[in-house]
Amino acid sequence: MDVASLGSLVLLALVDSTSFGTLLIPIWFLIQPGPVRAGRVVVFLGTVALFYFGVGVAVALGADRFLPQLTRLLDSRPVLWGLLVIGVGMFFYSFRMNGSTKPLRTPPMEGSLLPLMGLALVAAAAEVTTMLPYLAAIGLITTSSMNAAQITATMAGYCLVMILPALVLLGVRMATGKRLMPVLTRFSQWLARSDMMGWVVGIVGFLLARYAAAELYLID
Repeated sequence: MDVASLGSLVLLALVDSTSFGTLLIPIWFLIQPGPVRAGRVVVFLGTVALFYFGVGVAVALGADRFLPQLTRLLDSRPVLWGLLVIGVGMFFYSFRMNGSTKPLRTPPMEGSLLPLMGLALVAAAAEVTTMLPYLAAIGLITTSSMNAAQITATMAGYCLVMILPALVLLGVRMATGKRLMPVLTRFSQWLARSDMMGWVVGIVGFLLARYAAAELYLID
């Protein structure tokens, strides 16, 4: 792969780095009051990166041969009805997640790492088919003359660049300590009053329900 193609991949990765899962959720974690839980932020970003890395390598190395079978499974009526029920449930549950003036706390940042990793996978899976730069990058890599090892290394570098801005912000947040806390605290309180988590759950639920309903021909 020539320098121009590599430059294109870097640019595409930087565009992807501004997505919901690669930047917005990590920023939300960074504005939480108290010490920065750097390890958990890294776990979240690492899970997102590994998901995109796995999907990208699988498609680039020819796993797309199995995508029709997977698509048929996901488009089966039992699965679609299940997605519809889950999506509707998430949407209506979001209205019960009332905000308050208390400091915003995110449940995945507490306790076990499994909820945190689950959130990362849900965010990545919900976005993967809509991230056009990522899909374009996979196409660029697939049509190159690289071997399997080069494809794997290139995709790993791409996914690292995707999460690099969030990692930089994490480093800045840790380096500045409490100096930015007044601004971050006011922003955190605004998010709490605006029911940010409720919006996240509601939007994801709406998208799931809309997709399932459309595939079931319940809506146009």
